[in-house]
Amino acid sequence: MSRTIFVTTALPYANGSFHIGHIMEYIQADIWVRSMRMSGHTVHFVGADDAHGAPIMLKAESEGITPQALVARYAAERPQYLNGFHIEFDHWHSTDTPENIELSQGIYRRLKAAGFIETRTIEQFYDPVKGMFLPDRYIKGECPRCHAKDQYGDSCEACSAVYAPTELINPYSTLTQATPVLKSSEHFFFKLSDPRCVAFLQDWTTGANRSGGKRLQAEVLAKTREWLGTDGEAKLADWDISRDEPYFGIPIPDAPGKYFYVWLDAPVGYLASLKAYCNKKGLDFDALLDPQGDTEQFHFIGKDIVYFHALFWPAMLRFSGLKTPDGLHVHGFITVSGEKMSKSRGTGISPLRYLEIGMNPEWLRYYIAAKLNSHVEDLDFNPDDFIARVNSDLIGKYVNIASRAANFISKHFDGRLAYLGDTQALARELAQVADKVRQDFENREYGRAIRQIMAHADVINQAFDAAQPWVMAKGISTATEDQKAALQDVCSRALAGFKALSVMLAPVLPVLSARVATDLFGAGAAYQWPDATALPQRIAPFKHLMQRVEPKMLDDLFEPPAEPVPMPGGEALAETIDIKDFAKVDLRIARIVDCQEVDGSDKLLRLTLDVGEGRHRQVFSGIKSSYSPTDLKDKLTVVVANLAPRKMRFGLSEGMVLAASHNDESVDAGIYILQPWPGARPGMRIS
Repeated sequence: MSRTIFVTTALPYANGSFHIGHIMEYIQADIWVRSMRMSGHTVHFVGADDAHGAPIMLKAESEGITPQALVARYAAERPQYLNGFHIEFDHWHSTDTPENIELSQGIYRRLKAAGFIETRTIEQFYDPVKGMFLPDRYIKGECPRCHAKDQYGDSCEACSAVYAPTELINPYSTLTQATPVLKSSEHFFFKLSDPRCVAFLQDWTTGANRSGGKRLQAEVLAKTREWLGTDGEAKLADWDISRDEPYFGIPIPDAPGKYFYVWLDAPVGYLASLKAYCNKKGLDFDALLDPQGDTEQFHFIGKDIVYFHALFWPAMLRFSGLKTPDGLHVHGFITVSGEKMSKSRGTGISPLRYLEIGMNPEWLRYYIAAKLNSHVEDLDFNPDDFIARVNSDLIGKYVNIASRAANFISKHFDGRLAYLGDTQALARELAQVADKVRQDFENREYGRAIRQIMAHADVINQAFDAAQPWVMAKGISTATEDQKAALQDVCSRALAGFKALSVMLAPVLPVLSARVATDLFGAGAAYQWPDATALPQRIAPFKHLMQRVEPKMLDDLFEPPAEPVPMPGGEALAETIDIKDFAKVDLRIARIVDCQEVDGSDKLLRLTLDVGEGRHRQVFSGIKSSYSPTDLKDKLTVVVANLAPRKMRFGLSEGMVLAASHNDESVDAGIYILQPWPGARPGMRIS
């Protein structure tokens, strides 16, 4: 039976570019949406920028622009990422829009009328230097539960505890490092502790959705049991939904100087984006979100925002009379070679760099799909595994079928396919595999789906190799009609299997699958799941489908751009900075304790540096063309000591050695590292 489904991903905060974690989540959701559409379901897939809050306000202030201008700058970047990785949202919106203002204020009014909003005068941390009340994320201190240091003011990353900022031990402002003081302010609270909320959440978190599946994964359900308890004695804290001016957000009705906390209006942005899409397409927004209607609503989110989506969000919707979600699809983080993604630690992959150096986006889609399942597990990107998996599976198994079989059909049979024996048995075999794969995609068991696809590719390749069509083709000019038919049958069956595999891979490799459909098999439309069992009758001449991953591509992905700082030589000076900007760069004297060549790289040297810290640092530097390891050992140099560490294919680089070269690449002037005068010692700061 056809279903109508409303799908969202978590809204990216509009104060920065997309990172690989965003792309992973969008790819996961996009695969699911494509697969469901291939089954004939109607899916409305929308996203939006999370555009409000203190971080955006403060960043815009530091740049001397309006928050709206900052948001617009990052919004303008979104298409190159989404289009680049073939992620097809039906609509992309923003929370700073009339639709979101109307919906957020309307939900608030209904909650207030139902008795779920309460005002209280509270003591709140205030930064006496900055002159503003501090949002939770701008207060750090020691967790009151597990005593982990440097935890944020609303929750602990170490133990997942949720608490009030005033519970932090030894708090400090992250804006000025000042010790905050307590000041009184009237705030608005959503009464999550109301018995009606608790009873609803106990039922909602443990219940099933209209398609028969559980709303929450087992891991997420277990986490909600910690918050809600199992004996009905939940002690949920009421949720502070207001912030004082100055604040960039949606004004609270009839409360001058008060704004909704960003986490109230951000999820409402899901609905605002759908409403804008409905207005554009002439769809009935109210009918789609009718609590008694048939529309299913699913949210793809990361495990770090479960509390908001499994408690606040469904309760807000339920008690404002709106439709509640049918399920949360929660995923883990993406790591790189076992290390947690972190912009500040440099352990990340730039999605834009991935595209700029010409790497195929469908390689990444495939790799991510092969490692995803329905559980809340972290996904690790390992460069060597990436190369091996893409080259072995996509090139060695999948594309290899078509490249070998198609040539025989084009050369000897003018592109015509023909089958001997029971074709119904072949169709049934393909149908069984495709149906299992379809179910796995629907259940978000992507890795299992990929394993089944590649297992069947192995079956096809083994049958092809066992038949040895290259031997059969040697005597084709003198072969009998039966011998020719046997060769045609072997290759036709391989190509029928390849077509079925292309249908199964269509949610993951949409562009390649579309090329196979149109260019090789002459299909007039994108594949649907039933197409897996329709045996093809003709092919066009085979065209190259996909190149192999070369190890150098991964070197380029993880290695930074050319590191030496060019000397002016016809090159314009950089933009003027002030002394505050210069002071941010911490230049230190370093001694090169050791220097080694890096296996697999033609431009890097691995430097072991003493920067006067009582430990040694590892830094990779692109100076191999001008220096040998023996040239540098025991020499002094200058290093950028506070540059964020960067995870490279060969290891972690903890700084940057300064060097100079000519800006004109046609001039072979060499690279020159900076060397201090004798007498300088490791750790001395350059100023």
